[in-house]
Amino acid sequence: MQGCTEQTQPREKSVSPPFWKRVLSVLWRSRWLRWGGGVSVALVLLLMLVSESYVFVQSHDRMVDSPSGLPSNSVGLVLGCSPMVGKHVNTSFVNRIKMAAELWKSGKVSSLIVSGDNRFRYYNEPREMKKALVEQGVPEDKIVCDYAGLRTLDSIVRARDVFHAERIVIVSQPYHNARALAIAAHHGINAWACNAPDTSTRKTQLRMWLRERAARILMFLDLWVLGTSPHFGQ
Repeated sequence: MQGCTEQTQPREKSVSPPFWKRVLSVLWRSRWLRWGGGVSVALVLLLMLVSESYVFVQSHDRMVDSPSGLPSNSVGLVLGCSPMVGKHVNTSFVNRIKMAAELWKSGKVSSLIVSGDNRFRYYNEPREMKKALVEQGVPEDKIVCDYAGLRTLDSIVRARDVFHAERIVIVSQPYHNARALAIAAHHGINAWACNAPDTSTRKTQLRMWLRERAARILMFLDLWVLGTSPHFGQ
């Protein structure tokens, strides 16, 4: 009887899961990490709820859509943004300029502060805003540039402490105005806001909505935890 040899199927080479999956698996099995992650999420949600509530309370009755609903003898404060988004004109910039010009022409404000970022050589928000306002018919000597408005908080506080504005009318889109008014209220600044239309695309609006949620949480921490002051004070 001839001998026979045992034939076996070749074994498949085992493939280990990717490194990131192994890391996630280890983290998920860690009870303490799961607990910490849950606490972190709960804390973020709580901060969001508190910051949203604070912004609403401080802003809902001080925002208008036209100059007619504003008190007179104020100083306009135009919050900065880039005139261009990539190769396209920024509609938020255009609408803020138009509203600011209308505000001055209505006689509600005696002058305008254009406050924005000027940290880079070829990026100068106040200069571009002033140029656009002059093109809209606002006299050049009625426009003051604040080149140190690096953040909304800086622009609001500096309007009072550096430019000595006793009552300001903030000009930006509604979502931004609401946060700016909350900052002004915390610092005891008499402020109103005139809403420039938000005509951006739905995709842009969604991105800005998400960004604004984070900005409001940071605002709450700046005001109530960190006590943040303008980067460039008096």
